[in-house]
Amino acid sequence: QVQLVESGGGLVQAGGSLRLSCAASGTISSINAMGWYRQAPGKQRELVATITSNGIINNADSVKGRFTISRDNAKNTVYLQMNSLKPEDTAVYYCLAQVYRLGTYWGQGTQVTVSS
Repeated sequence: QVQLVESGGGLVQAGGSLRLSCAASGTISSINAMGWYRQAPGKQRELVATITSNGIINNADSVKGRFTISRDNAKNTVYLQMNSLKPEDTAVYYCLAQVYRLGTYWGQGTQVTVSS
């Protein structure tokens, strides 16, 4: 069993910053990719950013230049540094991990609210 625990969400004014963290624990041999998706009210869940174990990054166009994803493989942890936040970034942010031989796991979600 694998658990993902997210932290770092909250309320921030437009132009501000937040840093999300997600730590994976359990019976893990290795994690192929980790990343973040988000879901705003009334919208589908969408990709924010992912990063592979060897550092290949995929960012959504909407966050390029503002959000930075990184990971600590030794700690099975992925981070999302969010700068220059906009009201349209308001959503529940979900962490995911693609665990070798076990499949894809999701965190419980953390709310990010950006006020104008």
